[in-house]
Amino acid sequence: MSNFFIDRPIFAWVIAILITLGGVLAINNLGVQSYPNIAPPQVSIVARYPGASSSTAEGSVTEVIEQQLTGIDNLLYFNSSTSSNGRVEITLTFKPGTNPDIAAVQTQNQVTRAEPRLPPEVLAQGIVVAKANPDTLMAVALRSDNPAIDRDRLNDIVASQVLNPISRIEGVGTTRQFGAEYAMRIWLNPEKMHGYGLSATDVINALQAQNIQVAAGTLGADPAVKGWGFTANVAGESLFSTPEQFLGIILRANPNGTAVTLGDVATADFGPQNYGFDTIYDGKPVGAFAIQTLPGANGLAVAKAVRAEMAKLQVGFPQGVTWFVPYDTTTFITISIEDVLTTLIEALVLVFLVMLVFLQNFRATIIPAIVIPVALLGAFIGMDALGFTINQLSLFGMVMAIGIVVDDAIVVIENIERIMTEQGLSPKEAARKGMKEISGAVVAITAVLLAVFVPSALQTGSTGIIYRQFALTIAVSMFFSAFLALTFTPALCAKYLKPAHERKKNILFRKFNDAFDWTHHTYVGHVGHAVRHAPRWMMVFLVVVVAAGFFYVKLPGSFLPQEDQGYLLAMVQLPPGATKQRSEAVMSEIWGVLQKDPEIEHTVQIIGFSPVGSGENNGMAFIQLTDWSKRKLTAEQIIPRLNAQLHKDIRDASIVVVNLPTVHGLGQFGGFDMYLEDTAGLGRAALDRALQSVQAKAKESKVLVNVRPNQLPPSPQLDFSIDRVQAASMGLSATDVANAASLMLAPTQVGQMFAEGRVKFVMLQAAAPYRMSRAAFNDFYTPSSTRKNPDGTPAMIPISSVIKSHWALVSPSLTRFNGNPAIEVVGDAAPGFASGQAMGAMQDIVSRDLPHGFGVDWAGESFQEIASSSGAPMLMALSILVVFLALAALYESWSVPVAVLLIVPLALLGTVLFTMGRGLANDVFFKIGLVTVIGLAAKNAILIIEYAVAAQEEGKTLREAVLTAARLRFRPILMTSFAFILGVFPLFISTGAGANARHAIGTGVIGGMLFATIFGLLLIPVFYVIVRRIVGDKLDGVKVTEKEP
Repeated sequence: MSNFFIDRPIFAWVIAILITLGGVLAINNLGVQSYPNIAPPQVSIVARYPGASSSTAEGSVTEVIEQQLTGIDNLLYFNSSTSSNGRVEITLTFKPGTNPDIAAVQTQNQVTRAEPRLPPEVLAQGIVVAKANPDTLMAVALRSDNPAIDRDRLNDIVASQVLNPISRIEGVGTTRQFGAEYAMRIWLNPEKMHGYGLSATDVINALQAQNIQVAAGTLGADPAVKGWGFTANVAGESLFSTPEQFLGIILRANPNGTAVTLGDVATADFGPQNYGFDTIYDGKPVGAFAIQTLPGANGLAVAKAVRAEMAKLQVGFPQGVTWFVPYDTTTFITISIEDVLTTLIEALVLVFLVMLVFLQNFRATIIPAIVIPVALLGAFIGMDALGFTINQLSLFGMVMAIGIVVDDAIVVIENIERIMTEQGLSPKEAARKGMKEISGAVVAITAVLLAVFVPSALQTGSTGIIYRQFALTIAVSMFFSAFLALTFTPALCAKYLKPAHERKKNILFRKFNDAFDWTHHTYVGHVGHAVRHAPRWMMVFLVVVVAAGFFYVKLPGSFLPQEDQGYLLAMVQLPPGATKQRSEAVMSEIWGVLQKDPEIEHTVQIIGFSPVGSGENNGMAFIQLTDWSKRKLTAEQIIPRLNAQLHKDIRDASIVVVNLPTVHGLGQFGGFDMYLEDTAGLGRAALDRALQSVQAKAKESKVLVNVRPNQLPPSPQLDFSIDRVQAASMGLSATDVANAASLMLAPTQVGQMFAEGRVKFVMLQAAAPYRMSRAAFNDFYTPSSTRKNPDGTPAMIPISSVIKSHWALVSPSLTRFNGNPAIEVVGDAAPGFASGQAMGAMQDIVSRDLPHGFGVDWAGESFQEIASSSGAPMLMALSILVVFLALAALYESWSVPVAVLLIVPLALLGTVLFTMGRGLANDVFFKIGLVTVIGLAAKNAILIIEYAVAAQEEGKTLREAVLTAARLRFRPILMTSFAFILGVFPLFISTGAGANARHAIGTGVIGGMLFATIFGLLLIPVFYVIVRRIVGDKLDGVKVTEKEP
């Protein structure tokens, strides 16, 4: 094949140009994202049981539905939360790659099976089954420099003008507003109502009877009187739109012509539907909402579309109102990908320099510089065909592929140049002879490198997705590289290389050659000595094997490295029962601390909501750090400092600052995610005591920090019960009493109004002074059906006379995991420790310090970490086995693969030592790097052993053959290895967004290749000699010739 293209260089150029064009077109088709869709799909079930306590809803709704969830295809686990307001939410997590639509349908079918056993009140509310994506892509906020527009007005603009257009954008799943739109708020005065003998029900009836929309009909419409020639619509009453109209509603008309109006017993104004949320940006109020994407949506495309839509909506905002994006996860995605692209360019430059130094021929250097981009562009064709995206993993594969694909070109060019120099042949003749010698090695190297990634591509789960993106990107690059090395590269060599006598070397190259020749001569001498004392060197090798295994076991485990994403999350928890006013004061104190920190640029604070739950006494803050290039500390270094400072300065709240998850969809924040389960039915009280014990032990551990339950603590609740006998004797029903309390204490929707072109709600509630304490029940009255006043009107009975109340501490929500009562416990590894060590410490605490009946399960990123760790040994074993089988087939030998693969422990030792020395962990990137190093180390061995086998076939002795191979292949091995190492070096030293991932993969690979190159060059000949002596003749039927040279 090579001779065909040597004779037809234009044909080779045409193929290369077509590959280039195909790659460019493929790039335009590929989406861009930080990571592929690693997160497993989720489906949520939401049900409501009005008026039920959390324990009642758990027993009659949550458990009933959970019992039907077994048998759903690809279900990994499910967890549930039952709130004290009767809301039940069950989240099912499925295996990565599961079709979320099919998962939702199967879940709906199982819920349908549970419906006959559910309370009618739950069925009346409806049960919602939907695809879930709990992670926030970005937040958008409105602010105003117009004093007339306050926070409530900004929230109303968000709700009325922004949310619907944003929700229609492709890829947007849900929007969550941290505020509410305007409503007509009617504030009742119970004392005045009692004076007029009115109840809340009377007010509601009057509102609904008089605030109406009338469609009166049409005048003159057919059928009409014969000859009639005029029609007109008739407009009647419309919904009220001003406070004055509502206050004019007649509650009672007296016989003397007077009337009691709503204005006599209440006030009315425009206000938010819900006062539970506030959003603050750098100490100033704003109106904000968060955006969550649909599962599988391209976050970058969604964020771009949101910004474009907001720019259009800006035209309709009032004067002085502008929008901005205070929180955007795509910033990290964009910058990290840009940094990887920069690394890609740096790698190309470094590889070019290595080739120039070794080849010392600009023409020879230009050839691989042309071939590499063509091979990489060919990889994009494969990525497009495989449905991949341009993401950090595929780009990491590209960076690694630069150093790999250049190997084929270098091996071909170096061999052709050597033949031209040593034998004086023309470039064309040298290309023919060189390709005859080297084609087998190129095919073997390619086969080995493709084979080593096959098991990686077959892995399942989230880890399998990561492996596939990386492995197949390199594999496709290698395919195009090998094809071009056999076609395009020899054609270019034959056309453009010049004989050595036509070129002159400058002084720098001459000095390099002198040093290299000395090194080369010394190396060959050491190889000869090592081969003569092969058993001694094999003892050294056994020490290497033991050391590699020892240090590998000691390497701490992890899933993915925690990244500095430019944002931190602070969770704020005030004491149970604390009001929003106290939360506002604490948030102001927090802002006072944060604004003084030079590493912090902006802060978005949200009151009333956090990942833990909702409530006036809790909140959160997104802390935006200054640009990576402008600060000295990383997020990992800033977190403990902020935690210490806030703990010192803020006394009225518990504040924990944490990192965000590396992969969105695998948890709410960084760190581990554990469920402490009651597997023996010991009860919630025992589970709470177990949690306290776990937290106490975790505080004593040097491995753990920030260990906490991911739920709100018990909060005060006023429980009341109705004395039904006493109520009946006074002419009251239980419903009358309950309604009198709920209509006054809870905001109740009692109708609609029309304002600013939109229909809004009318909300009824007692005025603030009448719902501040337990004494409020003394002011709530309801009419008796049996007792009358002297004027014949129903007597008004205070509900305090028929109820009893007491205070209780109640958990706002009850959690379950896989059908067991549970508490979600989250936390972080202490600085200097990996997540795997933290998880092991938590597992030890539960196993050692808790009684029988408590268990542990893992969710989110922790679940994936365990899955990746359990499959790692099998992955490594399969990779080595596939390489062995590929080599055995290529060389028709069982002993040659053994000699090649003995290099693996050397590469493993280098990978582990470099990773451990930098304080990194055995994560997915480490495993990817290790697989790559196995293939590259085997490549070095192949380059020597391939020649040794050929030399033996020519009649040379075993020792002669191996020394000849070592002498001839020393230069190309060094050149290809250093080209790869320097190509990966930008990953090793990178900074900024996504740097931890680049360090994780670059560090181990460089260490492994250095060891495989430096020590492998010496030991590979020893391995070949020992293996051929011991097993060569037995396994392959080869008689080894031992005659001395």
